[in-house]
Amino acid sequence: MGVFDRQKSNHEPRWLGSSAQTRTPLIPSISAARWLLVLIVAAGVYFFYGFLVPVLAALVIGFASWPLYRQLLARVGGNTTIAATVAILMIITFLVIPIGLAITYTTGEVRNWVAWAIHANRAGAPTPDWIVALPWAGAYLDEVWTKYIGSPGALGEVIQAVSGANIGNIYRAVLAAGGGAFHLLLTLLFMLIALFFVYRDGFSFSKQIDMLGERILPNRWERISRVVPATISSTVMGMTLIAIGEGIVLGVAYWIAGVPSPVTLGVLTGVMALIPGGAPLSFTLVSVYLLASGSHVAGIGLFVWGTVELFIVDKTLRPKLVGGPIKLPFLPTFFGLVGGVKTMGFLGLFIGPVLMALIVAIWREWIHEARNADKSETGPQVLIDELAPPTVPGPPKTIPRVAEG
Repeated sequence: MGVFDRQKSNHEPRWLGSSAQTRTPLIPSISAARWLLVLIVAAGVYFFYGFLVPVLAALVIGFASWPLYRQLLARVGGNTTIAATVAILMIITFLVIPIGLAITYTTGEVRNWVAWAIHANRAGAPTPDWIVALPWAGAYLDEVWTKYIGSPGALGEVIQAVSGANIGNIYRAVLAAGGGAFHLLLTLLFMLIALFFVYRDGFSFSKQIDMLGERILPNRWERISRVVPATISSTVMGMTLIAIGEGIVLGVAYWIAGVPSPVTLGVLTGVMALIPGGAPLSFTLVSVYLLASGSHVAGIGLFVWGTVELFIVDKTLRPKLVGGPIKLPFLPTFFGLVGGVKTMGFLGLFIGPVLMALIVAIWREWIHEARNADKSETGPQVLIDELAPPTVPGPPKTIPRVAEG
């Protein structure tokens, strides 16, 4: 730019009038930039809130499957576009399609359950023979069944007292769940699109995250950048995928054993498998039902099969799939599961436990740093005194020599 251009630009009108070179800024430039960044992030969250769930799910799946994706990338010669496309096709084939089929069959079976509940509420339902034939508890369960289910209108009163809604509203909600299938498919489509770009541009994105993390948390980012991926991989691979596998395997076992509504029970078993001890409880209750209804061979066979399957998963598959020994206690796992479903719907089954695992991992890191800080503040002499054995009064002791040979 020449002298004439600079003079011309100085005489051009400004939005708020001419500027003074000696004017003192009201807000420092660093603070203004930070507040501007906060406002931009808040505006982005407000306008793109609908895409938060699919993008978060894509990041979780990308983090969890990143070691497998790196092997796939090496097999295709380092072409990120081809590797991302193949990875998306594999996820659709082995994860999305089976879950979609399970949801479809489950919705149909739940509709049948609700239809039976409406009929039982209208005319009453007699106590099943296998419940009456139960030893010790059969008579008591018969009275309870007759009081709350057998009488006309009793079941509706119980449901309304528990949930605050009658059976008709629940049935309409189940029918309306089919209308939400379009929203679920749209969310799934956005998730797959976001996951494709996570795979394709993951390396450059991780470098940018590392750069920002080192600027924001210079002393802690090195440990957090290792703990967070291990936590996500451990939670997703060790809990979610194994829970889906156990739901499929035990659901097939329910179908072979002749259990009513095997798909719904398989889905419930998969959900319960996310909670420690949930899968054994599920197939044990189904086995007890088969034994009580007279199918002794099927009940014993189902219990033996579930025990063997659970032993194989815990001893062989889980140690190989889990990237690190990050185990969640029961209460955080339960809160993550229920809170994820309540907040994010079906995808909350996967995202809720992962977020809770991250919170627990960060908490453990803080506790670890606090303990190290306390040890460093005590000093070496205090540590030596703590490690030394207690002294007793008496003559000075000599250090025993180690026997040679």
